[in-house]
Amino acid sequence: MAALGTEWLTWRTAMERALYGNGGFYRRGERPAEHFRTSVHASPRFAQAIARLLIEVDAALGHPDRVDLVDVGAGSGRLLANVLACVPSGLGSRLAPTAVEIAPRPADVPARIVWRPDLPSDITGLAVANEWLDNVPLDVVEHTPDGVRTVLVDPASGAERTGPEPSAEDRDWLERWWPLGEPGDRAEIGHPRCEAWASVIRRFSRGLAIAVDYSHSRRSRPVYGTLAGYRDGSTVPAVPDGSCDVTAHVALDACATAGERAGATAGLLTTQRAALRSLGLSGARPPIEMASRDPRGYLAALCHAGEDAELIDPSGLGGFGWLAQTVQIPLPASLTE
Repeated sequence: MAALGTEWLTWRTAMERALYGNGGFYRRGERPAEHFRTSVHASPRFAQAIARLLIEVDAALGHPDRVDLVDVGAGSGRLLANVLACVPSGLGSRLAPTAVEIAPRPADVPARIVWRPDLPSDITGLAVANEWLDNVPLDVVEHTPDGVRTVLVDPASGAERTGPEPSAEDRDWLERWWPLGEPGDRAEIGHPRCEAWASVIRRFSRGLAIAVDYSHSRRSRPVYGTLAGYRDGSTVPAVPDGSCDVTAHVALDACATAGERAGATAGLLTTQRAALRSLGLSGARPPIEMASRDPRGYLAALCHAGEDAELIDPSGLGGFGWLAQTVQIPLPASLTE
């Protein structure tokens, strides 16, 4: 129960303050890998798959003098560093790597990576938003006996109560993407994520943008929503007081439509499992005969198989959604084979 004098906020406002306000969770430099496992930190094999896509994008662009590589919500910057380490030198010398991140720049980030708090104004190349959209703040609504109402939250305790009717913009988004059926049903209003994704697409002259995230589709929206908190590797109550990460799964199908309206010319919505398998990560163990013929090679291949298996596990990281959209180039063949 909330105390007298509680400041009731919409979830969107509370998340914005808790994550990105003064002293907020990400503003003070918290790193995702310290609180939950990401594909980037699970294995450099993830970066190798991104590097393969980058090579295909470079070819589609005609090998220009400059190729942008943008990591949106870069965290520690490790994805960019890992990609730089495994691309061919001919491409690496033309790459312009940019980390978009509001947290301070870590000391170990390679000097050639540009570190900035906002998106570049023009992108020709590849942009990756890995677990970024799920931290874009949004509002929550609930179907009550009196109709659909916006949910308010006490940022100090996480206690909730119902508030006013949703705005017209919220109602329009709900009707199309997350209609509520019965009293008690909840939804997370995703148009701020749609606009965030559209802002990425609008900055492209040509190239490929990829969003990788916890996701759901209109056919499988969770009845009670997905708000969750993470701290020190554990799931905790989603209390928006700045002490933990606060996240909610992403309606990537809605983001795909927003991307099309923003200028995307081709797109694909799939899973990480399907995408990474198309990019050569199979999780298959090497033949046992290799152990006697090439022991070191066998151990390396066995290690890769284990890392691949984690990245494509359909009940874990492999179940993430992948939204790939291009502007003025075809989708990479590796994603469509």
